[in-house]
Amino acid sequence: MIVIGLVLAALAALLHVVIFWLESVAWTSPRARAAFGTTADEAEATREMAFNQGFYNLLLAIVTALGVVLVATGATAAGAALVFAGAGSMAAAALVLLLSSPDKAGAALKQGVLPLLAVIALAIGVLL
Repeated sequence: MIVIGLVLAALAALLHVVIFWLESVAWTSPRARAAFGTTADEAEATREMAFNQGFYNLLLAIVTALGVVLVATGATAAGAALVFAGAGSMAAAALVLLLSSPDKAGAALKQGVLPLLAVIALAIGVLL
């Protein structure tokens, strides 16, 4: 289960790097506007907020990826703590989005299912 948890955590980290790219680098592009359902004017008005939010996603991805590397190289306790912190925060943020904006349930599920499954699988693997 540890390997499954690490693979899921790595996939969640990769997804959050993509989200970082869309929010912090490509926010006003047609691709990002389509992904987030914003108009050109809305994207321009929220550019600074999205830039900042994108870095939250990148930092969660880095913490999670570092945890994956540490577990894979034998530092299980420290690595698992980082995976739980990073992926757990990703899942919690998705839950906040789901509860605060039910109309964005699809986005919340896309960003939250992988890290939630990673946390569950890693917890089972570490405890067994």
